[in-house]
Amino acid sequence: MMPLQQEEPHGGAIAPKLREFILGGQDGLVNVLGIVLGVAAATATTKVVLIAALAATFAESISMGAVAYTSTKAAYSYYKSELEKEKFEVETTPQREKREIREIYAKKGFRGGLLEKIVNKITSNKRVWVKTMMKDELNLYPEEYENPLESGVRVGIAAFIGSLIPIIPFFFMAVRPAMVASLVIAVLVLFAAGATKAKITVGDWKKEGIELALIGTAAAVVGYLIGLLLGMI
Repeated sequence: MMPLQQEEPHGGAIAPKLREFILGGQDGLVNVLGIVLGVAAATATTKVVLIAALAATFAESISMGAVAYTSTKAAYSYYKSELEKEKFEVETTPQREKREIREIYAKKGFRGGLLEKIVNKITSNKRVWVKTMMKDELNLYPEEYENPLESGVRVGIAAFIGSLIPIIPFFFMAVRPAMVASLVIAVLVLFAAGATKAKITVGDWKKEGIELALIGTAAAVVGYLIGLLLGMI
């Protein structure tokens, strides 16, 4: 039987990072898309659209990065507090914790002598024991929380890149055709982002892609209508 300390790599450390990048990018894209179309509908002036869009881009990326940093930092603090609790319980109530390991692996389908071998193997190493409790009992994974600054930077950069996507057509086209191009490009990118997110998590890639594209379309329509309304005032 393979030693239980070893973990077969399945991209677990990569998935949270990719998920953060997709979420940051889609948030930046959707928000700025609504702003771009709203301002374009209200003013029909390329310079004004670009100024508003670029201001929103920087504000959005900084805000998203800060939120990702603080939320990840809070989550990591919670993880560490739960880790200390598990270490304390392994030291002070080892029989109860051993029983919990047995219950966890019994639920996975292990029985009899094999179950006891697994339990004994895990509980022979306190580091592995505690790590198993954190993952299998509490569903807490340190790789998702241990780098708050890296998470904040990653989300901020993703939001910045996503925010630029609906702006690009306005550098090369007049306002009206740029609005159409911006919406089309944004919807396609959002569909691709939703499909990719479904691939790295669980879900139907078509359904996720269409759902995200519809969210972007809704934001665009709301922004456009608000811009039209304000432009008539």
